[in-house]
Amino acid sequence: MTRRSSNSRYAELLVLFFAIVVPASAQFETRNSSSVQQKPLSLAVADFNHDGRLDVAVANFDGQVAILFGRGDGTFQAPLYLAVSYMGSIAAADFNHDGNMDLVMADGLSNTVTVMLGNGDGTFQPPQTFPTTAFPSFVAVGDFNNDGNPDLVTCDEPYVSVLLGNGDGTFGSAKDYDISFCSQSWGAVIGVGDFNRDGKLDLAVVSYDLTILLGNGDGTFQLGQEYFAGVFDESLTITDFNNDHKLDIAVTDGAGNQIYVFLGNGDGTFQSESPFGASTPAAIAAADTNGDRNQDLIFLTYGQTQPALAVMLGNGDGTFQPATNFGSFAEPTMVATGDFNGDHKPDLVVTDFLRNFIGALLNTGVVSFSPTTPLSFSPQLVGTTSAPQKVTLTNTGTTALSIAGKKVSGPFQLASGTTCGSSVAPGANCTLSVVFQPTSIGGKTGSVSLSDSASSKPQVIELGGAGTVISLSPRQLNFGSQKVGTKSAPQNVTVTNSGSTTVNVTSVTIGGNNINDFSETNTCGTQIGPGASCTISVTFAPLRTGNRTAKAQIADTGGGSPQSVPLTGTGT
Repeated sequence: MTRRSSNSRYAELLVLFFAIVVPASAQFETRNSSSVQQKPLSLAVADFNHDGRLDVAVANFDGQVAILFGRGDGTFQAPLYLAVSYMGSIAAADFNHDGNMDLVMADGLSNTVTVMLGNGDGTFQPPQTFPTTAFPSFVAVGDFNNDGNPDLVTCDEPYVSVLLGNGDGTFGSAKDYDISFCSQSWGAVIGVGDFNRDGKLDLAVVSYDLTILLGNGDGTFQLGQEYFAGVFDESLTITDFNNDHKLDIAVTDGAGNQIYVFLGNGDGTFQSESPFGASTPAAIAAADTNGDRNQDLIFLTYGQTQPALAVMLGNGDGTFQPATNFGSFAEPTMVATGDFNGDHKPDLVVTDFLRNFIGALLNTGVVSFSPTTPLSFSPQLVGTTSAPQKVTLTNTGTTALSIAGKKVSGPFQLASGTTCGSSVAPGANCTLSVVFQPTSIGGKTGSVSLSDSASSKPQVIELGGAGTVISLSPRQLNFGSQKVGTKSAPQNVTVTNSGSTTVNVTSVTIGGNNINDFSETNTCGTQIGPGASCTISVTFAPLRTGNRTAKAQIADTGGGSPQSVPLTGTGT
């Protein structure tokens, strides 16, 4: 990478790629889900320990920063936690010119920003705080006075505030711009770029509308144009969408189900294009995901069903193709890009606030997998073989895909039904059939690794399951129709310990949706001896009409706990 001016480095988005490949539809596979403590809000991507692999820093709602060190294959080590105050957003830069990446965070519960200087080994010095006039909800980085030192800009309602860097990791007093558009409750976001090509960084602020602040090059700004950007503006991204070498802006409107694209005129003003329809879009980013040299839109969507990550391929003229969804999330909050497996293709990381994890989605080029998520097997008796689960591989490219090798790790095997050989024709697909064969109790992980011509690095399908010595029979109970206010005859589930040691029983319960419509008694006690069995007896007494569901579950030390049996019935 050639050395560039500090302004151009900060003006660019974090896209650490690209190699030129045959244009095709981008494909993303969920490679890794890393648990973090308590509600991740935002993230920053950088190499914090100088090992040449991208890492992720995650600001958590509970007042911690989680550092996840990348392994270079799209997965991450267990997080290292740094104690801080409540965090709103997080960014990374080298604030003291020592070659190590540092962190800055907006503290939404106090009127400060927090800076932690990196030691270059993935650890950080104690936090330093710098005051802002009000409570900051967002922070971004740029050299706003052209002195070569990174500065900070925050949204601290109602101000946009600039803190000029001293070059040693400390910052001066906040300079406030009271324009009453930087609202925390509205989810304000600030983007940085040189919109009028005068060599001075400008700001794009999304809150009630899109507002442009033009930089004077001395750390001060003048108010530019304002643009309507929908009903509820949530996020923005800055790049060149129409290949005219002028920065453009895309803004998500979650309430209006639209994405607004503003094409830059190169003088600090923008053309307001007709918005593109998108299902409840939230956080947004941009990258050339398919190697056609056009910037694509990447955004989180809550949709009508399961939240997902969506990609709209750019046509190179500021317009976009229909969205394709990848992954599955509960409450995603932020998406960022980076090459996490070293194959020179942009990959993605997503924070999931509700599930407390970070999801990594790897760009598989012309190889499309269905499903795109890891294969998860139900608890399987030790020494037995599960039913197969299948993954369909499709070659979306224009030339034949060659497969040099297939490897399986962990207690998993490729089974009959696998049709993927040494080559897949353009547009054709094949099947990978996988079975789970645990030899001991407890959680098990593994993978199917493919060496193919679509990538310089193996394509990996993650596998997971749990070995158990506890079997349940039958595997489900259906009580049929039952009059509301009456009780069914009992149906029994036999619980058997097929192992050679005693299994301790923690609890036997009814769980799921309609727990008050079902009841249980059992003979399991606190232990089940080797080869012994006990019985869970379930009755159905519907409280309402219609379909009623729940599950009988047993928590124990036999592996794969809790094991459960689905319960169904209809109230009449």
